[in-house]
Formats: sequence, structure tokens, C-alpha cells
Amino acid sequence: MTQTLISELKPFIQEVWKKSNFSQPTTIQSNAIPAAVEGKDLIAESPTGTGKTLAYLLPILEKIESDQKSLQAVIIAPSQELVMQILQEIQKWSEGSGIRAASFIGGANVKRQLEKLKKHPHIALGTPGRMLELIKQKKLKMHEVKMIVLDEGDQLLVPEHLETVRNIVKSALSERQILLFSATLPQGTEKLARELTADPEIIRVEKDETINAANVDHFYFITEKRDKIMMLEKISRLDEIKALVFVKDIGNLTVMSEKLAYKNILTSSLHSDLNKMDRQNALKDLRTGKTNLLLATDVAARGLDIKDVTHVVHFDFPKDLKQYVHRSGRTGRFGASGTVISLVTEREERELRKFTKELGILASKKVMRAGKIIDPDQRK
Repeated sequence: MTQTLISELKPFIQEVWKKSNFSQPTTIQSNAIPAAVEGKDLIAESPTGTGKTLAYLLPILEKIESDQKSLQAVIIAPSQELVMQILQEIQKWSEGSGIRAASFIGGANVKRQLEKLKKHPHIALGTPGRMLELIKQKKLKMHEVKMIVLDEGDQLLVPEHLETVRNIVKSALSERQILLFSATLPQGTEKLARELTADPEIIRVEKDETINAANVDHFYFITEKRDKIMMLEKISRLDEIKALVFVKDIGNLTVMSEKLAYKNILTSSLHSDLNKMDRQNALKDLRTGKTNLLLATDVAARGLDIKDVTHVVHFDFPKDLKQYVHRSGRTGRFGASGTVISLVTEREERELRKFTKELGILASKKVMRAGKIIDPDQRK
């Protein structure tokens, strides 16, 4: 069934699929693509790293009429990084199709964004505030938009964005198609999503069997709170490491980067107070290996696909199981291998054991010796 799914899509999509060496669609793709192509409204939940972006992008690209000048699809995402990431995917998958896409994000140059609109994009993607602003100014014309995607839906249907998102949806055709995708779908979010959609198909993928999560190792070090930074310093010196380090709040993150800089360890930072350029540079520095630690708050790292992250470090302990899963899903994506390291106090160790038991994974206790991660009994 899986190969036929792709072979029913337009030739340019099949081309890129072949070039990408994908063997089979992931579970969310197999479920969502046919339903979306058929024109159904969707509310879909699938874990981080399971290929949600393509689950809605391929149906959009399939349905765009590239010979028209009109805007036909709109994609809303909660963060600038996610918007830019989706744009890259569109550019990759629409090669040779004549489909035009443009991004609109808060904080970017308005004049340049209006220039983009003169090129008549078929797909407009952006953050909620900026998109609504352009719609209200009648610059973004929604009267022929047939599809609206809400990516990371649980982040969009929160009090600060809810009205904005509702207004964007309302501004499109009444027979529009709404696709909402999220890594987690709490009841409240689902209820709000149902209000925005018409007779939606609900897709829930608990765990994606087509992606081998067995490639991710979960380790933890027991350390006093004040010694966590020393532990992180040791981790940063591991061979070939490219780590995403999760920190609870921006204040703590700033202090940490200063302490590490004092020890000659260069880090990049990602948090919501940074401007667009700073964020892009932080990601670029990690990608190019200029730094090997990216310190990030949870909000900033939502939905980001940072290539080849070898380690995820829970520096500050996650507030709940959901956050542990979200953060950990940033490594070992699409079957690559990865390591998740938690720095825990003795009290946090009990919490961690509860999490891993619930997830059915094993987290091994480790120690550092001579720059290597080893089992405690190897110390002898």
C-alpha cells in the first residue's frame, strides 16, 4: 500500500521521494496523505520526528494549480524557525513544479514581505500575528485559499494566539479544508480544533513503528544541582558531540553560557527574546560545528529539526513526561542514532525512573571517567 500511496501523487513529488531515498511513508504520512488529498479536514497527533511536515505538504503540493496566480494554501506555525524550516521543505519538494511559496514572519522587513506578495505565491506560510496583519491590510488575499494548515496545533490554539488563528481561518473560503497537526493533542486543544473544522478525521499515532526508536540510548548522571554545569562542561568535551541542551528559563541560560565561556567552551543560545538573525546564527553555528552545544528553552526548540543532533541533554529536569518526550525526540530522528542524557539530583532520579518506566525504555545510570561515559561498576 505504501509505495502506491506515493505513486499516485504528481511526478515531481515522486521524483524527490526517489531522490531522498525514502523507503516507505511513516505511519502519520500513510494515514494523513490520502485523507488530505481527498479533501477531508484533519486533526492529527503524531510524535516528534515522525514526518508530520510531509504528511500535510505533499497533499498541498498535489492540489496546487501552479498555472493560477492565486494564493491557494496557507500554513501557520508558532515560531520563525519552524516557518523557515517548512519553507525549505517546500522548496525541496516543489522543485520543477512551478509552485511558488513565500514566508511572512513577525520582526522581518515589511517592505520586503510586500515584494514577495507581488510574485503571487501559491503558498503563504508564517507566524499568526504577521499573517493576520497582512490579511487585515488586504495584502494577503484569502478569497481563493482552499487549504489552511495549523502546524504544532497545540502551540497555536493557546490563549495568546487563539483569536488570531480563528480570524485567519474565518477569512478564507467557507468550504476551506483545515489540517491541524501536533505532536501532542490535549483534550482542550482537540475541542478547539473541532470547532475550527468540519466533520474532521481524527488521526492519532501513538508510536511510529516505521521509525526505530531503539537507536536512541537514554543515560543519566546523578549530580548535585550546583554541579550540573561542571557535568555539562565534561559532556561538551565528548568526541564528535553536537548537543541540544534544555534549560528551564532564559535567565539560567544566560548565566550558563557565561560560565561555560569562562572555561573556553563556546555555546550558542536559542530563546524567545532573540531576534531573527541571532536565532539563525545560533542554529548555523551548531550546524557548521563552530559550537557544539546549543542551549535552548523549550519554547524556542519546539518543532525544530536541527540536523544531526547527536545528544539531547536535560540540564533542567523536564516538568512532565510530555516535555521529556518532546525534548528527547530532537535526536535520533528518522531512525538515526542518538543519546539522551539527563542530569538529575537524587530526587529527580525517582521522577526520571517513573517517566522511563511509563515509556517502556531503559535509562542507564552512568559516570564520567577520563572523558568517557562508563557504567559505575567499570570504575573499579
